[in-house]
Amino acid sequence: MKAIVCGAGIAGTALAWHLERDGWGVELVERAPVFREGGYMIDFYGPGLEAAERMGLRPGLEEVRHPVNEIGYVDGSGRETSRLVVKAGFAEVVSLLRGDLARVLAEQVRAPVRYGTTVAAVRQDDSGVEVELTDGTRREADLLVGADGVHSRVRELVFGPEERFIRYLGHHVAAYVVEDEDLSRLVGPRYRMLTVPHLMAGAYAVGEDRLALLFLRHEPDPAVPADPAASLCEHFGHLGWIMPEVLGRCPQPPELYYDQVTQVEAPQWSSGRVVLLGDACQAVSLFAGHGASLAVAAAWVLAGELRAASSGDLSPALDRYAARMRPVVTDVQAFGRRFLPWMAPPSRLRITARDWMLRLASLPGADRLFMNSFTPGGHRLIT
Repeated sequence: MKAIVCGAGIAGTALAWHLERDGWGVELVERAPVFREGGYMIDFYGPGLEAAERMGLRPGLEEVRHPVNEIGYVDGSGRETSRLVVKAGFAEVVSLLRGDLARVLAEQVRAPVRYGTTVAAVRQDDSGVEVELTDGTRREADLLVGADGVHSRVRELVFGPEERFIRYLGHHVAAYVVEDEDLSRLVGPRYRMLTVPHLMAGAYAVGEDRLALLFLRHEPDPAVPADPAASLCEHFGHLGWIMPEVLGRCPQPPELYYDQVTQVEAPQWSSGRVVLLGDACQAVSLFAGHGASLAVAAAWVLAGELRAASSGDLSPALDRYAARMRPVVTDVQAFGRRFLPWMAPPSRLRITARDWMLRLASLPGADRLFMNSFTPGGHRLIT
């Protein structure tokens, strides 16, 4: 059996890991010209971490982990307004850069990656699928996997235009990493955030000399600005704290990640011998904070269903995969929409309420209740 996986990010490489070990021939194609480093800090936990542990990847994750010992908010002068000390009991939340998680997975996959390439056309029948790539080559396979993100080309070709599936959540997001020992020491192993109505800027030290930055901005217009770096400077440059220093070193894409905050709601996840995976069909948004975990878990579920399938007809396996994953994705997406006004508060009253909640969560015994309330979980996907 042969699979073509479009997208060499977290979901695509996680699935390739499984398929290779099940005897499939796998080829990965990736529209980015090179492997994508960096990205924003993520909290990796729940079913995805459980799957990674069973895959033997936990030691690699620990090597690139950047433990968080405190979550807190500051004002424009850098003065702390509220904080929550993260207890050792939360060790099952692995904080790391998105790109580092992708690399841990990619290093365990033997399949070649054809960078700077995506799918141009798809034709399929009962016996297989033929894929034409943007470099002019053609490939034949038993399965085409669209693991190519929110703006999936595979989804567009097989299921229709992007606007049918995207739910815009009214915000833009940006992230990048700067190298600066002084700023890294100033922020330290703490996630620090500065918020004013409709704007949030966060920072977290990555090692001793790097600082990971994240920006959220309320924006009714989903269109990404022509100059995203200039847009960040315009909207966040007046906030104080470390903003003047870090925005003065803001790169342009691809080093700067800039996009809409969206969710993907796809009625169909498969058609014949084409299946969607990861953000292409289940993007839960930055606000839900569970996307990487669900991507790795979904790859586990899909691989398991394919393993149990007959070689002739894959459709029942693809249907079972969607049936297992869809309720979990729907639940986490709803959580993300509920959490949005807390992560990017729309008013000073909401900011004050959030600060008081964080202070109350510091009381003995309240920290775990707080963390459980603000993290989706309890999904039994890895069996």
